[in-house]
Amino acid sequence: MTNNDIFKKLRVALMLRDDEIVEILKLADFKISKSELGAFFRKEDHPNYMECGDQVLRNFLNGLVIHLRGTKENPTNPGDVLSKKITKSTERKTPSFKAQQRKKIDNNITNVKYKNKKKS
Repeated sequence: MTNNDIFKKLRVALMLRDDEIVEILKLADFKISKSELGAFFRKEDHPNYMECGDQVLRNFLNGLVIHLRGTKENPTNPGDVLSKKITKSTERKTPSFKAQQRKKIDNNITNVKYKNKKKS
């Protein structure tokens, strides 16, 4: 298993976006651009594929520890960080189709009740 495979699996398992990985690497004082980072996640036969070196993976893991645990001066609970991540990813930006349909039905029922009360 290569460093690229490990990096990909951690990215998927922790549901990290490229910008979040860049921020995590900054915590370990390692600067990298999104395009350089994207080269690690490409297929091996892609012309822009790059092998992930030990230094990049090591700095990512060190930054991940800081991201999840915090520092000695400012410790955090890893469960809190991960639960925030999970709730953010499960939130919907727009209501689902069923929720939209329910809202329409509720509005129609309210309108019918209001019209019936007016007639009385």
